[in-house]
Amino acid sequence: MTARNDDIPLDAAVIKRLNSELLSLMMAELPGISAFPQPDSILRWVGALEGAAGTVYKGLKYKLALNFPMNYPFAAPDIKFDTPCWHPNVDEKGNICLDILDGEWSAVYNVQMILLSLQTLLGDPNTDSPLNGQAARLWEEQ
Repeated sequence: MTARNDDIPLDAAVIKRLNSELLSLMMAELPGISAFPQPDSILRWVGALEGAAGTVYKGLKYKLALNFPMNYPFAAPDIKFDTPCWHPNVDEKGNICLDILDGEWSAVYNVQMILLSLQTLLGDPNTDSPLNGQAARLWEEQ
């Protein structure tokens, strides 16, 4: 395993980063957003999102699976909805189409930013890049 410039092994740096992000998320106390590591691995988290006020998802709660790669934050986490979500940018398997989880990923993003982006996406989908075409058409018709 390679070491970073400060001689911290990469896996230790990832653990340190995720622990720091967990603490920041807990301290922020953001309404309708939470995430915690699974007991067996700091790389596997369970998240929860609540639909924001003023959206059709208001009051709905969703469970998410967050899986972080060993080279996080230099690679994006894999995030899926565990709770079924009828949305233009979420498919039937829970996969999410969100630019910051794919080609626009940056190491400056963190769990809090990702969850806030997902909460925003619920009320403001990108119907130009849908994973669920039927939901996108219905969204456009409303």
